[in-house]
Amino acid sequence: MGSQRRFTAVAMFSVLLLAYVVNAMDRQLFPVLATDVRQALHLSLPQVGLASTIFTLGIGVAGIPTGYLLAKTSRKNVALLGLFVFSAATLLTAFAQGLPDLLLYRFVSGMGEAMQLTALLAIGTTYFRHHRAVAASSLNFTFGIGAIIGPNLGAWILSRSNWHAPFVMFGLIGGVVLVISMVGVRTWLTEVQADPVVTADSPDAHLASSIWARTPAVLALATVFAGLAIYGYLGLYPTYLREALGFSPGAAGLAVSFYGFGALLSLVGGWLGDRWRYTRLLMLSLVLSAISGALLFSGLHQSLALHILFSFIFGGAVSGMVYANLSAGIIKSVRREKASQASGLFVSSLYIPAAFAGYLLGMFKQFMGWTGAGMLMLSGCSLIAAVLCAVSGAGTPPAAARTSAPSSLT
Repeated sequence: MGSQRRFTAVAMFSVLLLAYVVNAMDRQLFPVLATDVRQALHLSLPQVGLASTIFTLGIGVAGIPTGYLLAKTSRKNVALLGLFVFSAATLLTAFAQGLPDLLLYRFVSGMGEAMQLTALLAIGTTYFRHHRAVAASSLNFTFGIGAIIGPNLGAWILSRSNWHAPFVMFGLIGGVVLVISMVGVRTWLTEVQADPVVTADSPDAHLASSIWARTPAVLALATVFAGLAIYGYLGLYPTYLREALGFSPGAAGLAVSFYGFGALLSLVGGWLGDRWRYTRLLMLSLVLSAISGALLFSGLHQSLALHILFSFIFGGAVSGMVYANLSAGIIKSVRREKASQASGLFVSSLYIPAAFAGYLLGMFKQFMGWTGAGMLMLSGCSLIAAVLCAVSGAGTPPAAARTSAPSSLT
């Protein structure tokens, strides 16, 4: 009965992860269409860069409030409401007439995603409490799937229609997944509660009782700079490929999709983070992110193959390893009853600054050129995040955790 229940729990959580695939598809879609949107709405490069990443401001603004909301209401309902809001805003993006309503729709889509992402992090890390890094990294694994599908499917639809059509289709897909999630997920998975009683010999008695303690706060600051690197890439790298290097929409979409293949390493990153000192893994991965990020904006002799290779390496390092272990690390650094608040802190720390990553990269490009701007955003921010992880004081050796926790799935 226990194994059957675990199988059912994994299956239902997979249904929720399917909804997150739709989010990732849209995240990677807009940058591929940014040139077409820019021309149709007569936007400048910084303006379309802002539109490309402004949804992260909606995510960040809603992140911490959603974390507190989850302590008082159904996680399933919050996740489903978030999916509905996100999908409706994605569809409305197709009907934007100018910069103000475009920014509004993208911002609202981010608020919906914050509700969904924060709820899913809380569900996974609370139910699968002995495998929290794997549970958190499974979200980024499904992001990788959506990041592969989104730009390629979007470019294919664009080649047969116009820039409006991909947003309409992706919004409708979200509606279908919403119905599947409503029917297929039970509350015994989503609403499980952690034991609030903590004694001196409890496994998490040494952990922070507040998300504002030193370790979660420093890891949150590291997340700020990691987010700037991630969304500097996601926001304007496809535009760089199309406008600076002359790549076609299909070629740019293909190169960016390999970032998604790198994100598929998230489960490996979570597995490693559950077993070894995750701060060391974070530092190594952030240095690799800095190196590969610099190479991506160096021109690479306009070689599509090299852009594919280093997009994969950058995606594997920053999304597969860094995202997985920063999200899980902040949650691991606090007591289990604070998991919802910790997931909200991670979401806000990542996405509020990331909202301006595309705009900043666009502004830096005007003064430093594409290469200098790309290196500053991707390499500089990655290295700052690496230093912060080193001084965070986080990363309890997993051997200690294994002696105090059974190895069952839940």
